[in-house]
Amino acid sequence: MRNTKAFKEAVAQTLAELAHRGVTLAPASVEDLIEQQVTTVAERLGIQVRSAWRYFDASVTADRLAQSAASYEESSSEKDVGQAPMPPLDNPELALVLAGVPDSLAQTGGDLYAVIISVAVNAWMAGHIHGEDGCTGCDGSRGDVGHDWVARMRTITEMQPNITKWFDRDVWTHAVNDAGYTVTRR
Repeated sequence: MRNTKAFKEAVAQTLAELAHRGVTLAPASVEDLIEQQVTTVAERLGIQVRSAWRYFDASVTADRLAQSAASYEESSSEKDVGQAPMPPLDNPELALVLAGVPDSLAQTGGDLYAVIISVAVNAWMAGHIHGEDGCTGCDGSRGDVGHDWVARMRTITEMQPNITKWFDRDVWTHAVNDAGYTVTRR
C-alpha cells in the first residue's frame, strides 16, 4: 500500500492540511494513521484497499489529527505533578551528558536509538536529582541524607574543569566527527 501513488498523495495532502492548521507531526505517524484508516475501511466494507481510497479525505483526517494534538496539549500542560524540572542549561551534569554522545556513538557502532535512550535516561536522572526537593513524588525516597546537588556539580567540575565546553556546538560536532560520525539532514 505504501508504495502506491494514492498513498503518497494522501500523505502529502494530509501533511499540507496539517501545516495549514499549524500542526506539525512526523510523516511516519501520518503514514501509519492513513494506512490504518484505509485498511479499516476496506475491511469493514469488504472491499479492496484500492477501492477504499475513494472514502479518504485528507482535510477530515487533518482535522481529527489537529483536534487530537490540541487535546493532548491541553491535558498534559495543566499539571506538572511528579515531574522534576530539568537542570539549568549551563549545568555541568548536562554538559557531561552531551560529552557522552560521541563516545556512545562509537561504542554502539552508530546506533542512534541506543544513543538517544542513553541521553534521555541520563538527562532525566540529572533533572530528577536536581529537582527532587520540589518533586512531590520523591518525598521520602531519598533517605535521611538526600542528594547534595551542589556537591555533585562541584565534583563533576573538579573532575573535568572544562566541562562547559560541551555547550559549544562546534566542539560537540568536532567530537562526533572524530568518533567517525556526522549528523546530516537527508
